[in-house]
Amino acid sequence: MAKINTGSKILIVDDESESAILRAVRRRLDEEGWETSVVQPESGYSVGEEFESAALWSIEQDLPDAVLLDVRFGEHRDDQFRGLGILGEVVERWPKLPILMFTQYAQGPDRETAVRGSLKWNSPVDFIDKLASPDEVVLRLRRLIGTAPESIPIGPQILVDVSSQLVYIGSGDNREPALDIQGMKFEIFCELATSWYRSPGELVAFARLERYSEGEDPRASLRVRIREIKDAIGKAMNTRFGPSELILNVRDQGYRLVPPKP
Repeated sequence: MAKINTGSKILIVDDESESAILRAVRRRLDEEGWETSVVQPESGYSVGEEFESAALWSIEQDLPDAVLLDVRFGEHRDDQFRGLGILGEVVERWPKLPILMFTQYAQGPDRETAVRGSLKWNSPVDFIDKLASPDEVVLRLRRLIGTAPESIPIGPQILVDVSSQLVYIGSGDNREPALDIQGMKFEIFCELATSWYRSPGELVAFARLERYSEGEDPRASLRVRIREIKDAIGKAMNTRFGPSELILNVRDQGYRLVPPKP
């Protein structure tokens, strides 16, 4: 399992931080190399009010890299969706702060109802079921924060090793490096892989990739390198990728990584 030594700080805002679910999540975050801190409110108010004021104070003091926030605090009716109020306050004050929210409304029409009015269109916020695995929590946080692991698997046959700057083809102990993908070609493929890892289906604009090209016509040079990358990986996998496979050219916009079908 890849480990990132980012030193990133994750603030946990949840009145059940000592539950088995949250302890498992905290252990997994620690394994990932992230520093976790838990909001500890003072007594004297309702549970929701305590956590709201303590969360805002902690963010201002500690400046975390991301917040893990629950939607519900306590059993009082006014606190059942207190997390949405905290979410709205955080988004208003720190609009670029990534927030991963535990909620029963992780998907479906109720999700839209629950957050309407709480978010800005470009807020780095995601929602996840509280029963999701710790690995999925880490994955969502990575994407929100914008970090990528030291190695990125793209389907069962392709592995991008960021630390060694090599692309490996194969599975298990039978992986071999595709030595034709080095230098600028590796940088191009790594850029595509990292964007796909953070958000599958994400488009990488031509301008971001052309910086790895050279010559009078960087767009044409980029097309050549993309074709060489596809040919090198295809050769190692005993196949040939067509125009709509592996790396897709989106007309007048950029390229998108499409993992090969098993």
